[in-house]
Amino acid sequence: MNKRGVKFKRILIKLSGEAFQNPKDGEPLDTEVLNSAAEQIAAVKAAGVEIAIVVGGGNIYRGQAGTECGIDRTTGDYMGMLATVINSLALQSALERKGIYTRVMTSIAMAAVAEPFIRRRAMRHLEKGRVVIFGAGTGNPFFTTDSAAALRASEIGADLLVKGTKVDGVYTADPLKDPQATRYTTITYHEAISKRLRVMDTAAFSLCQENHIPIIVCNFFKKGELARAVQGEPVGTLVGD
Repeated sequence: MNKRGVKFKRILIKLSGEAFQNPKDGEPLDTEVLNSAAEQIAAVKAAGVEIAIVVGGGNIYRGQAGTECGIDRTTGDYMGMLATVINSLALQSALERKGIYTRVMTSIAMAAVAEPFIRRRAMRHLEKGRVVIFGAGTGNPFFTTDSAAALRASEIGADLLVKGTKVDGVYTADPLKDPQATRYTTITYHEAISKRLRVMDTAAFSLCQENHIPIIVCNFFKKGELARAVQGEPVGTLVGD
């Protein structure tokens, strides 16, 4: 992959926390998975693409799950934000083992492990060639990390938001449950919202639509898929105007 073939200069990658789980035993953090993610990111970084990342925390804790244990939703969501920071630090370590300079920035101040999110500082890191990982969501309860990804992509002026999953795009139904499900190659923001496609929440779709940020939903862990996406090749599902 070379710089000449890159279509997008600055991208934001959204990875779910579940993507880091060991697929066999369900352990929350799997070394092979983290290394695979780091390799995909390193390949695109080498082509000169500026990369920011938002990581979920569902492999460790989900705020909504806490209500079943008597934890109020606000407290549960803050606990979930802390889980995203754990994942952010794990991904940072995997990237730095590949020789990639990385900064973790969080919406909740925790100076011992990460920098506070300051937009201008984040953009400066990107301009200097560092990968920036945004942890702790938006810093507010009741907002998902999908919304955080759309927000940060808008703030840093990203050309593309990549929703990295373990499936190869957006389907009409769950392909694991419905053998008749078909994959969309392209779909509009309005269709994604009206059809209630749950790959991202309504707030995230709306924010990307407002700021004209295309979304590619693809199998992040398929070798070379991220590189093909930033080159503008037809991979996964493209959500746009």
